[in-house]
Amino acid sequence: MMKFAWDSYKRYAWGENELRPVTKDGHFGSLFGGLKGATIVDALDTLFIMDLEEEFEDAAKWVENSLDLNVNGEASLFEVNIRYIGGLLSAYYLSGKEVFREKAISLGKKLLPAFSTPTGIPRGIISLGNGLNWSWGWASAGSSILAEFGTLHLEFLKLSELSGDPVFIEKVNTIRRILKKMEKPHGLYPNYFSPVSGSWVQHHVSLGGLGDSFYEYLIKSWLMSAKQDNEAKGMYYEAVEAIEAHLIRRSAGGLTYIAEWRGGILDHKMGHLTCFAAGMLALGANDAPDKKTNHYMELAAEIANTCHESYVRTDTKLGPEVFRFDTGAEATSTRLSERYYLLRPEVVESYLYLWRLTHNPKYREWGWEIVQALDTYCRIESGFSGIKDVYTTNPNHDNVQQSFFMSETLKYLYLLFSEDDLLSLEDWVFNTEAHPLPINKLNPI
Repeated sequence: MMKFAWDSYKRYAWGENELRPVTKDGHFGSLFGGLKGATIVDALDTLFIMDLEEEFEDAAKWVENSLDLNVNGEASLFEVNIRYIGGLLSAYYLSGKEVFREKAISLGKKLLPAFSTPTGIPRGIISLGNGLNWSWGWASAGSSILAEFGTLHLEFLKLSELSGDPVFIEKVNTIRRILKKMEKPHGLYPNYFSPVSGSWVQHHVSLGGLGDSFYEYLIKSWLMSAKQDNEAKGMYYEAVEAIEAHLIRRSAGGLTYIAEWRGGILDHKMGHLTCFAAGMLALGANDAPDKKTNHYMELAAEIANTCHESYVRTDTKLGPEVFRFDTGAEATSTRLSERYYLLRPEVVESYLYLWRLTHNPKYREWGWEIVQALDTYCRIESGFSGIKDVYTTNPNHDNVQQSFFMSETLKYLYLLFSEDDLLSLEDWVFNTEAHPLPINKLNPI
């Protein structure tokens, strides 16, 4: 599947950000500020660990000769960090090729102007040419998004380590310091924060889009520090306690889910993106305070089961973007606009962590169901495409082979069926784009 996806991209969209497999051409995308080759950078480490040596060398040559960082477009700070910087860093750590280190550091420096706000919390969009930055138009009152400014820590720490320049770690430590001292409603972190006034903009809390990877980076920061970063550990377990108290619910049919919180009112829906949380809870379970290891492992398994149910209750056996637990719905979409599947990885990601930590064979069985469904409904003549409705066995394709399909979905599936020592959880932490970064065994910061 990886070779087919890669060969299709190379044939029809080489150097563009993503392949459009229906129309057999390239998709430039507006998230990356004029940067090209998002699929190439995102796929580097997957090609490497799958021993696709010729393909990896082709990709490495493209990065060396054609990845131009002197561009002028408007970029998402978050997406450039997790896909490009994360991809370059992990390619460097796996292969030792100096070009990846140099380009990662250079690109990191281009993101720094986004932090020049009154609080030091960065804005979400930056012009890579002149450093001008601003907030997303749809974000309430010019606010920054929790998942975006809270998902920089792993990469920026590595940028400081590799460059010897403390500026990167200083930037993310400022974010950490502000978030730690902020008063949080019921211990929960709202999704919108004003980088000017330094206050929450509205009390919407979600472990789906807007919030998700902030929580993941707390526990992973602690793990990546060889369990030295106790501040991150403390913030993580406090957040999880608040999430369990206020967001985690059980449906009438006995399914455990994570609702969204809107100023005290629960919205009984769960996004596909939220399904990462099962893996996160499992990853953090071993070191949980108050002898809660078994409790968190059980909770992780219950949420993974709910996400699996969102898949098996569709005609394609692929999960919808959003599924609900209201008006009699049980892990199903009730709105046409929420039935699409974008080749997303979060469910497979959780299966991988639960497999590695429990070796319960059901997680491999569930992963194999996804492999078969992808091959049946998303594989077309010229690549893999997302689908617009998972509840029909004759779905329309959305014409995008997302860069994260090769970076995350196929990598997590491959690791699910690999030996545990391939990218062992004892040695590596995955960023939120599934790019492995080494645990600091010798010199924890």
